[in-house]
Amino acid sequence: MILFPAIDLKDGQCVRLKLGDMAEATVFNDDPADQARSFEAQGFAWLHLVDLNGAFAGRPVNAEAVEAILDAVTIPVQLGGGIRSLAQIEAWLGKGIRRVILGTVALRDPGLVREACRLFPGRIAVGIDAKGGRVAVEGWAETSELRAIDLARSFADAGVAAIIFTDIDRDGVLKGLNIESTLELARAVPIPVIASGGLASMADIHRLLEPDCRILEGAISGRAIYDGRIDVAEALSLFRGVR
Repeated sequence: MILFPAIDLKDGQCVRLKLGDMAEATVFNDDPADQARSFEAQGFAWLHLVDLNGAFAGRPVNAEAVEAILDAVTIPVQLGGGIRSLAQIEAWLGKGIRRVILGTVALRDPGLVREACRLFPGRIAVGIDAKGGRVAVEGWAETSELRAIDLARSFADAGVAAIIFTDIDRDGVLKGLNIESTLELARAVPIPVIASGGLASMADIHRLLEPDCRILEGAISGRAIYDGRIDVAEALSLFRGVR
């Protein structure tokens, strides 16, 4: 099981939002590359990056910060936020991103996701962000009528490398992961699922070690890591013991 530390980029800085509200941003580091180096030094095996400005703009905005991070670390990096075309996907993979996360475009243009999976096997993830169980897009500014679990099922045979499932109602507010909904989605598809949104404490880490969570690929944590609410060394040791 993998613990992914999150670096959310807004205006070139490393921030955390509350409930996806761009006006509720807390800056944790104004040097994202420095933050990435710190995470690698702590022993994390992956980085999870989100271009928040890009998610709203529909195009990459924090490219300079992302490229600085890629230059700063050797561990694999997955990136989402504003990636809406095959050209953008190819460009980021060419720059060293290990896995591209497609969110809004997965709802708007599922054919593009399938084509990307065909062209770049093992390197395309789908980000499914849910509010009240319904898929939210455009940087969470819009909520569709489609259920998250139905969108996930629609890609069951597409070759998607992973699904990152975020419960927006818990993101950045340290309420704890929505394990029930995450496991429901994970059981519905043959695609590895990563839990996101709300990881708050070592209690969440221990919950992820329970047998029913073994089907998950891992979990993403942001604010709980920055605030020191989880013991990173202990969490990584525990996760490494899960196969």
